[in-house]
Formats: sequence, C-alpha cells, structure tokens
Amino acid sequence: MALVVIEGLDGSGKGTQAERLYRYAAGRGGARKITFPDYDSPSSSLVKMYLAGEFGSDAEAVNAYAASAFYAVDRFASFQTKWKADYLAGSTIIADRYVTSNIVYQLSKLPPAEWDGYMSWLEDFEYGKLGLPRPDRVLYLDVLPEVSQELLKKRYQGDVTKKDIHEKDFAFLLHCRDCALYAADKLNWSILNCAAGKTLRSIEDIHQEILTKLEDLL
Repeated sequence: MALVVIEGLDGSGKGTQAERLYRYAAGRGGARKITFPDYDSPSSSLVKMYLAGEFGSDAEAVNAYAASAFYAVDRFASFQTKWKADYLAGSTIIADRYVTSNIVYQLSKLPPAEWDGYMSWLEDFEYGKLGLPRPDRVLYLDVLPEVSQELLKKRYQGDVTKKDIHEKDFAFLLHCRDCALYAADKLNWSILNCAAGKTLRSIEDIHQEILTKLEDLL
C-alpha cells in the first residue's frame, strides 16, 4: 500500500505524469488514480467558486485558511466516498495534487514568518482532524512559471479567459514556486527538475526519473 503524490504548478505536466505512473503501478498490482480538485463531485463547489473569482477577482481575496478549507473538504469527501476502501485494501494510490497543493498555493498568501505555523496547522487539520492518509512520497515537478505559462497557452489555445484566478496571476505563480521549494525542503519532498532552462525534458525521461525515485515503493 502506497500513496504517491505528483505535485507542481499549473502546466507542469502533473496530469500526464500521474497517468503514466498509474498505468505502470496498475500493471504491477492494484492501483487507482485520484485527481484534485474533484470537479465531478459537488464537494468541489466552493473550490470552483473560488477559482472562478466569485469571492474576489484575485487569489488574495480569500485568505489562506478559508481557501485551504474549501480544498480540504473536497478531499475528505473524495476519500470517504471514492477511494478509502481501495487504499485500506492495499492499492497503490496515485494522486494528481493532494494536501500538498494547499501548501503550494496558500502559503504564498502569508508572510514567511508564518509559513511553518501554517504548514503545521494544515497537516494537523487534513491528516489529523479530517483523517486523510499521509502520502508516502511527494514528487514535486519543478518547472519555471515562464515555461508552464507557455504550456497553459497551448492547453487553452491562447484563450486567457479560460484561466482560473491562479493561472492568470503570473506574479502569484512565481511566489508559489518559491513557497513550493521551501516546503519541499522542509517536508522532504522529492524535486524533479523538469526543464533544462526553458526547454522541457521529454515525458518519458521525466517518467523514468519518477520510477527511479519510487523503486522502493512500487
């Protein structure tokens, strides 16, 4: 039984790598892929409202703790209704985002002096109070926001109106990357450098590095 999280900024290739890893794990036994937010579930309603700008036109309009609660409740509902039984039965769970995303995106709303306190609060809230399982490994796909923005342009075919309030704010994403690297150091996440300068490594190359970092779990 293992819970592996693929984390990174929007446009870093998380979904692609999570799918590749899921297929690999499924070929070796029971496996399931989960993705957050769980947009197919009513539990993501507050997340959708937040990202659509219904609480304010920028990410700072909702404080770190309130926004974290939106995402946490969505994860709790997903765990209880969709993948708890598989996890307890020993399946390998591959998560495209997880509790770690709250750290990446919400930490940046706080002054650095409060970062450690927020991370302690969040882990106690989601893992302790809500009972979500702790990941066995977190892999952070590090891509410069300049590069990930180009990938998002291709995803949305140049239509910036499709971007959510996180994706639209380049300065916010830059700060999120700083926060993610700080958290990775503090919480022992594995960092994968997914680009050489502004040139992305191949999907297969990144996938093989992921497998190397997980060979003790899978």
